[in-house]
Amino acid sequence: MASMRTFACISVVALFMTSAYGQLSPTFYAKSCPNVLSTVKSAVKQAVAKEARMGASLLRLHFHDCFVNGCDGSILLDDSSTLTGEKTAVPNANSARGFDVIDNIKSQVEAVCSGVVSCADILTIAARDSVVELGGPSWAVPLGRRDSRTASLSGANNNIPPPTSSLANLMSKFQAQGLSTKDMVALAGGHTIGQARCTSFRAHIYNDTNIDTTYANSLKAKCPRTGSDNNISPLDVVTPTSFDNNYFKNLRAKKGLLHSDQELFNGGSTDSQVTSYVTSPITFRNDFATSMVKMGNIKPLTGTNGEIRKNCRKPN
Repeated sequence: MASMRTFACISVVALFMTSAYGQLSPTFYAKSCPNVLSTVKSAVKQAVAKEARMGASLLRLHFHDCFVNGCDGSILLDDSSTLTGEKTAVPNANSARGFDVIDNIKSQVEAVCSGVVSCADILTIAARDSVVELGGPSWAVPLGRRDSRTASLSGANNNIPPPTSSLANLMSKFQAQGLSTKDMVALAGGHTIGQARCTSFRAHIYNDTNIDTTYANSLKAKCPRTGSDNNISPLDVVTPTSFDNNYFKNLRAKKGLLHSDQELFNGGSTDSQVTSYVTSPITFRNDFATSMVKMGNIKPLTGTNGEIRKNCRKPN
């Protein structure tokens, strides 16, 4: 009887995973493109070695892609006479980067198996490999996404949480994507790498009181009240190119670069999770990997939906 109950539980979990992840599988390309993972890994390794910040940029591209109609490669589409892309949306304009790296990876993947691997999958694998290259955890990436033929400028403007977000707004934006508050805090840890523009943190350093004064003053030198919008500062002031838990330590010291960062440790419901990541780096790494898989499986196009783009910048 006990074994029957165990079997029933396993069956329910398997059913849930099938319904949640559709036809995605880490072994999707095992026969059709067995070298895709090594090809992407090599290209990402080269790009990050050339510029460490690129790892964070590729991770961010994946996040901004998934929050707009699912992980379908829509962020990669250029504007054309028949299509308005997402690159000019407020969260992406003058900020989203790494498109040339994805183009390079796509060309290398096409060389080993033409017309097989989607741009959406390449972006998802590249995000994982970027984290690994900067010292973060690894995880098995479910694959089999197909590419969208269209994009949503309004979705990019409305779905991606802005750096001015309150905790309630952050929770709402993530919940709308099927991600929990726990997922949100874990994924925010991606800000342990990368940079942000002055225009994204200006209001926080001049108007907010929940920021370390010395830290705020140091940022004002790079980010005056007016102008210098594109000057950048590291999201993690301690180790900006290492994937670790210093981001959460910074929050406890009131050294979150963005208003939305500091909201995660500001006397609210997420303070305890931030503290748990400060005291247990392995917990953060495990939770981040789990939540990345969950985010990567937001509304994928599979089967006969979408297409396999030949050029990531335009529909076939």
